[in-house]
Amino acid sequence: MSQVAISSAALGRKLRQFLNTQIIPNEGILAQGDNLARELTLDLTRRAQQAGLFGSFYPLHRGGRFGSLVDYLSVAEQEGRSEYGPGIFGADATLDAYMLSQHGSASVKQRFLTPLLKGDAVSSYAMSEPDSIGSIPATMQCQAHLQDGKWHINGRKWFICRAQVASFATVVARSSDGPIDQSLSMIVVPSDAQGFKLVRPISLLGRYQGQNELSFHHVQVPQDYVLGQAGQGIALMQKRLALGRVLRSVQWLGLAQRSFEIMCERIHSERGQMARLADKQLVRARVYTVYRAISAARCLLREAALKFDAGLPNAVEVNVAKLAVSDALSQAADSAIQIMGAEGLADWSPLSGIYRAARTTHILDGADDALISTVGKHLLQAQYAIQEETDMNKAIA
Repeated sequence: MSQVAISSAALGRKLRQFLNTQIIPNEGILAQGDNLARELTLDLTRRAQQAGLFGSFYPLHRGGRFGSLVDYLSVAEQEGRSEYGPGIFGADATLDAYMLSQHGSASVKQRFLTPLLKGDAVSSYAMSEPDSIGSIPATMQCQAHLQDGKWHINGRKWFICRAQVASFATVVARSSDGPIDQSLSMIVVPSDAQGFKLVRPISLLGRYQGQNELSFHHVQVPQDYVLGQAGQGIALMQKRLALGRVLRSVQWLGLAQRSFEIMCERIHSERGQMARLADKQLVRARVYTVYRAISAARCLLREAALKFDAGLPNAVEVNVAKLAVSDALSQAADSAIQIMGAEGLADWSPLSGIYRAARTTHILDGADDALISTVGKHLLQAQYAIQEETDMNKAIA
């Protein structure tokens, strides 16, 4: 076993212990989303930092522990066993840490990246808009134009994670009228900028899960707050997706594994034994089906991560893995609730929140229908190219 593998296993055990003793017992408080919940989140974050459990996959030169995504997967799965784990362990900031580190100017790194890595700032990503089609960037209407060395931003965004507590948002805006692959830009906007407004919180399936609507009214930020170069928005969006969907998916896999464990614990409990749950074929079928779904999703995520680490195209692998994880999580949460009975539906059960979160995964970070269509298109194109090459070789022979 390599040193990295040993380190991953050891860190995973520490994370699990911290989750079981510090986070999971407080999930009822954290779920309220009020000032007490925010204060507790900050306290738990400081404890995680002191325990050496914070920012595990930040860039290596910025304090991260892993140089490859594959090595981080098992750790990320542990971080995701609670809905609140990724925020407390700094994992929610990982994607922005990479984007700002690789594409941010010196001033962006100083003002936003440094406090983000220390846990003193919260990031958000503002892309979706009320009047646009999420999967079609060309329909975005948020505008940014450069004047006198400053970006002037106007528009609306919604379903933006962590916006209520964010220190800044990376805003995707149309910065020119050219072709779409040259007309979008990513611009970092501090939440205390004049004209930056939190319009409203948005509840999902009857529960607030950190989503918000934002508006930008004549917001001005310095020219060098753009990530990369102006007009590189589409390319940067693709870079975010390559890593971001894997990170989110492996966290959701942690929730799926926890649901599986809750289900099995109930089956083996005193009440489960009284009901002879382990002897029932349908119960065994649920255990098998969920286990297979989780195992398959885990393997697909590893394949996507291996290609990411190698710098190879992995859009198909990432999308298939994301779809598989969503299915695994939904199956795991649903089966666990079915085994638990009415208790699984109660607000005091973690399954209630996990079940709602599971449903959102089929839409957030890429809706199932759009991803399935895209994957199908890519697979057909690939097979057509193979067939063309085969036919050409036959003709030559």
